[in-house]
Amino acid sequence: MSELDSLDMSVRLPRENYALELKEHQDELSRLASKLHRKRSNVIFVFEGMDAAGKGGAIKRITSALDPQFYQVLPYAAPSPEERSRHYLWRFWNRFPEPGCIAIFDRSWYGRLLVERVEGFASEDEWKRAFSEINSMEKSWTDMGIAVAKFWLHIDQEEQLKRFQAREESPLKSWKITEEDWRNREKWPQYKKAVEEMLTGTSTPKAPWHLIEANDKLFARVKILRLAVQTLS
Repeated sequence: MSELDSLDMSVRLPRENYALELKEHQDELSRLASKLHRKRSNVIFVFEGMDAAGKGGAIKRITSALDPQFYQVLPYAAPSPEERSRHYLWRFWNRFPEPGCIAIFDRSWYGRLLVERVEGFASEDEWKRAFSEINSMEKSWTDMGIAVAKFWLHIDQEEQLKRFQAREESPLKSWKITEEDWRNREKWPQYKKAVEEMLTGTSTPKAPWHLIEANDKLFARVKILRLAVQTLS
C-alpha cells in the first residue's frame, strides 16, 4: 500500500472544535513568526496538492495570523517565455525572500515532477534528473539554517468531483474551474503515480513532506497550522 492509499480520508474535525484550535495555533504561529523575524531567519513552506484540494484556503489561514512583513506568498503557474529559456529552478531562486521572512510557495519547483512529467513538458531524462537537483537545492537551504516544510494536500476522486461541480455551479467560484482541470482529472492514475514517486524521492529529514488528509477542509487547515508551528519551533 502506498503512502497515499494509507491515509484515512474519512477523518473529520467537528466544527465546534475548529474555531478554538484554529485560534490556538494561529496565536502560537504569530508569536514564533515575530521571533523568527527578529532573528532574521527564513522558513520555507511549500504547498502542492491535487486540484481543488484547498491549498489557497490553507495558506490564507496561515497568513491571516501573521504581520504582512513576516511572510511572502509566491504563487506559480506556467513559466513565462523568459523563464523557459533558463534552468527551471531559476525562477524560484530569483524570488527568494529577505531574511526574517516566511516564504510560502503556492505550487513550486515540484511541477517538474508532476504536471511537466505527466503532460510531457519535460523529457524523461529531465524529470528523472530533477530528483537530485531538487534535493540538492533544498539541502543547500537547510545547510544554511533555513527550515523547509512541504505540504501535500490530498483528496480522493469522489471529493474532487464534488468540488469541481460546486465550482461550476457557483457564480463566485466558476472562474476556478477550467477544461484543463477536467482533463487533468482524467489522468488521475498518472498523477497519483508521479506524486507517490515524488514523495518517496524528495522527502528528507530536514525537508520533509507532510501528507494532509484534505477531504475535510477544517481538519486539513488545523493540521497544517499545527505542523507550521512545529516547523517554526
